[in-house]
Amino acid sequence: MEYVRFGSTGLQVSRLCFGSMSFGKPTDIRPWTLDLHAARRMYRAAWEGGINFFDTANVYSEGTSEEITGKALWEIAPRDQIVLATKVCLPMRRGPNGAGLSRKVIMHEIDASLKRLGTDYVDIYQIHRADPATPFEETMEALNDVVKAGKARYIGASSMHVWQFLKYQRAAERAGGAKFISMQNQVNALYREEEREMLPLCRHDGIAVMPWSPMASGRLTRPWGEQTERSQTDKRLSRLGDDDRAVVEAVERVARRRGVPMARVAMAWVLQVPGVTSPILGVSKDSHVTDALAALDLELAAEDIAEIEAPYRPHPVSGFV
Repeated sequence: MEYVRFGSTGLQVSRLCFGSMSFGKPTDIRPWTLDLHAARRMYRAAWEGGINFFDTANVYSEGTSEEITGKALWEIAPRDQIVLATKVCLPMRRGPNGAGLSRKVIMHEIDASLKRLGTDYVDIYQIHRADPATPFEETMEALNDVVKAGKARYIGASSMHVWQFLKYQRAAERAGGAKFISMQNQVNALYREEEREMLPLCRHDGIAVMPWSPMASGRLTRPWGEQTERSQTDKRLSRLGDDDRAVVEAVERVARRRGVPMARVAMAWVLQVPGVTSPILGVSKDSHVTDALAALDLELAAEDIAEIEAPYRPHPVSGFV
């Protein structure tokens, strides 16, 4: 396993981040999630493969993903050797103050997350999208207080417009508080819109990039037309068009030529994108961990990359809400 600096900080993380969205109590949105028994095996495989970086969110499976993450991790690894990230913003309950990035929500949710995770602090506390209803200054002041209280070591952001990200950073800068050190955004061979503005900004400012959905929710791991339980039931998955089909088929051709699974090629493509620090590995099978680890050793040739990228056409901006 290769370990890299997390942006311009001194923090060192594995080149892959283990995502925890697949674990927790099944819900109407995600009926395919897995329980603690299945999670234990996959967390251990990731840890033994050298992954020290784990990501979850308070909203995943109504908080039960955090519970499973904490239970699984502390059985296999010392707390000081784990880099743990979670998020706040999306709705946790109905009614006033059940979502967003107000001081009230942030202060309540960090304590609730720490309790579920079974730890005194998280390494990276991320905002799970922007909150247009809360002043940038209020959010950054509250997050700085979370850091000053020792409940988070660093703060990060996720998918949003570049102007919003810069407004948050400017608010923190004016107040002399903690700034975002990371961006968790959507980057994969089927969605490359972040290459236009956000990724160049992150490279310029030393912001770590930890892409979500490097496999495009599994679409880049199987031939066009094949279905899985998730693809048939996940209400949040957008539909694909003919341009997407051409990219999927290109990944399939490269994988066949190289004699490896499509998932390995899809992850290797993300790993070579300039500025990417640690793509987030989503897992629901043991093979997902194996393929992701193997992707670290798969060096795509220039012609492989060109073949995958050639069919891409611009997409509407998505993933910000």
